[in-house]
Amino acid sequence: MKKFVILLFFTATFLSFSQSKQTYTIGILVDFQNDETKGLLDKLKIEVRSVVGEDAILDFSDENILVNGYNEQLAQMHYEQLLANETDIILAFGPTNNQIIGKQKSHAKPTILFGAVNRDLSDIDFDKNTSDTENFTYLIESESYNDDLKKFKELTNFKKIGIAIEAGLDQILPLNETFEKEVTALDAEYKLIPFTTVSDITSNLEGLDALYMAGGFFLKEAQVEQLAQSFIKARLPSFTVNGPDHVREGIMATNQSDENLDQFFRRIALTIEAYINGTPLAELPVYIDYTPRLTINYNTAEVVGVPIKYSLIAQTDFVGDFKNAISEREYTLLTAIDQALQKNLNFKASEKDVALSSQDVKTAKSNYLPSLTASTTGTYIDPDLAAVSNGQNPEFSTAGNITLQQTLFSEAANANIVIQKNLQKAQEEVFNAAELDLIFDVSNAFFNALILKANAQIQIQNLDLTKRNLQIAQQNYEAGAAGKSDLLRFRSQLAQNTQAMVEAINQLEQGFVNLNQVLNNPVNMEVDLEDTQLNEGIFKRYNYDELTKRLDDPSLREPFIDFLVEEAYRNSPELKSLGYNLNATERNIRLNSFGRLLPTLGLQGQYNHTFNRSGAGSIAPQEFPILDNNYNVGVSLSIPIINQNQTNINRQTAIIQREQLQINQENTELAISSNIRSAVLSLVNQVSNIQLSKISEETAAEALELTQASYANGAVNIVQLLDAQNNYLNAQLASTTANYNFLISGLQLERFMGYYFLLNSEEKNEEFRQRFFEFLDNRN
Repeated sequence: MKKFVILLFFTATFLSFSQSKQTYTIGILVDFQNDETKGLLDKLKIEVRSVVGEDAILDFSDENILVNGYNEQLAQMHYEQLLANETDIILAFGPTNNQIIGKQKSHAKPTILFGAVNRDLSDIDFDKNTSDTENFTYLIESESYNDDLKKFKELTNFKKIGIAIEAGLDQILPLNETFEKEVTALDAEYKLIPFTTVSDITSNLEGLDALYMAGGFFLKEAQVEQLAQSFIKARLPSFTVNGPDHVREGIMATNQSDENLDQFFRRIALTIEAYINGTPLAELPVYIDYTPRLTINYNTAEVVGVPIKYSLIAQTDFVGDFKNAISEREYTLLTAIDQALQKNLNFKASEKDVALSSQDVKTAKSNYLPSLTASTTGTYIDPDLAAVSNGQNPEFSTAGNITLQQTLFSEAANANIVIQKNLQKAQEEVFNAAELDLIFDVSNAFFNALILKANAQIQIQNLDLTKRNLQIAQQNYEAGAAGKSDLLRFRSQLAQNTQAMVEAINQLEQGFVNLNQVLNNPVNMEVDLEDTQLNEGIFKRYNYDELTKRLDDPSLREPFIDFLVEEAYRNSPELKSLGYNLNATERNIRLNSFGRLLPTLGLQGQYNHTFNRSGAGSIAPQEFPILDNNYNVGVSLSIPIINQNQTNINRQTAIIQREQLQINQENTELAISSNIRSAVLSLVNQVSNIQLSKISEETAAEALELTQASYANGAVNIVQLLDAQNNYLNAQLASTTANYNFLISGLQLERFMGYYFLLNSEEKNEEFRQRFFEFLDNRN
């Protein structure tokens, strides 16, 4: 019986409570509506219902959402319509509704006016904390055209600015009067651009050096993107009164925060809740203090030529993909390698060394080519001697001859040809080594630039995180939940993170300078890089998963290393170059050993002609005929017997050179083996780093989120939050750069092997795999 009474009591209480819950019909007046504003109204309804909770039933019917389209007469009719129907609470938004409702001396129904107009255009008394008007309150935003224009001026130093605002508002609001005063104070001119469509704005950009979107809240995303692209194409800096979403879509900057809209909706919901719970609207606070936050689209600012001042970085949020929007060329890894091979100056100089060695071979072969010379001689002889020479040596004579010389056999010439051919091949291998080095150098510069780019992005994100933590510290301090020391510590951290970001950006610029140098570009050339990830794009056919499996299996690792060393010995241009130098030295030793006993055989011929004779002795007696033409042919054979011991010295020098080359060969083989093993160990480390750093980043992110929430609630101290933030920063850096470091290590291993998988065909790479399997079979 007792249980029945208790049950009856609770049932009665529940029914009584249910019957006492009141229903409120909400009417909404807006100036404009589209799909996006409908979404915002849905969000507002959710927020209001969430805050009001079980205190009342709220009815947001579609027939009580009235749109005036910036028409004052229609706005007046809509207001009167809500006064006449069953509406219990009126929510009014926009400057047109502000003009109607603001004129009312009394309010028959509870009315909340929100988002009325920019404070620069409002005649509301901002010193008042409440409306002091029965059944009426309003929400005043702290946003200001004047503040925006001052910040825009600081960024761009504009001289003539276009100010775009919805058409019709210029008839309702004192826009010209307001902007005239504010822009003149900035030593500039302005052009008011009322708009209905996007083209109304884009067709009025002539003569402007900046564009301020004083309206456009109701523009669709595609329209904002279209506007942003038009401004970018015109190299026109842009600023918006709307939030960071428009900046993400391409507008250059805003001074509004992401949190403003959420804060605004929450205040509306709290105002409705307070009224429902019995607080008169006349007593509710009216001011919403937004925290201004400069947000800049990094890419847009770069394209339109607005330099980012370091003095603003600490107070600025950046959006964009950190892509160099003004780059003259974007490189992939392959295009960077291709250009380096074509234009790198050191490489081109090495190419000339090969050409010079080819000339040395031609010079050596030319010893077997005939030599033909022609000469002319004018002679004067003592006339007394000429007179008794019987006409053979006249006083004056002019003669000429043609001489032919031809080496028929020479061991020295043969040896020199062989030596120079080997030296040429050695130089070609030096060139091949330089090519392999250059490929790695440009790849290393490419990936280092990507690492620096990722580092700069992470440092910017970390700076944003510090700014958010500073806001939490500020809120805790104002609420008395934390001391001023926390606030000061985060301000110090903000300065440190700002400096770290500046250094990261400058390091990225230096990375681009280094890459430009390798590519033989002007060092100040603006370039950008296409991101490269493991097992994506050009690296997909690399099949690094297979490589990872080889390295991860201890039973395969040692055989795999031995195979790679064997491949490196086979491919190494350094070993090949030493081999050719050894061949040249061996030929030199043979030349200065038994080769010195081989004779040198040569052929020589000469034809002589006397052109004229005169003076004493020019006429010969009859018995001494004069021959004006004669020739001779001879064969020479020579064997060196003693040449100051130079042959033995040359032989001993060549033997020492051979021993030196053999030592260098052994040392190079040892270096290759050591480099291969070290590179493999580095790859194993990087494989582990890729997996563990990803886990570390995810864990650090979750830990930071929990610590941040705990700090906001006063459950942890500032040191724990800073540690969590720094751990997340380091984890991000490690995770983001892990793939790049793996690829760098992989390419370094390939350099030591003398074989780049990336630059060879799939057929060649398959042959490489088959050689490995054959190598394993032979070991077994």
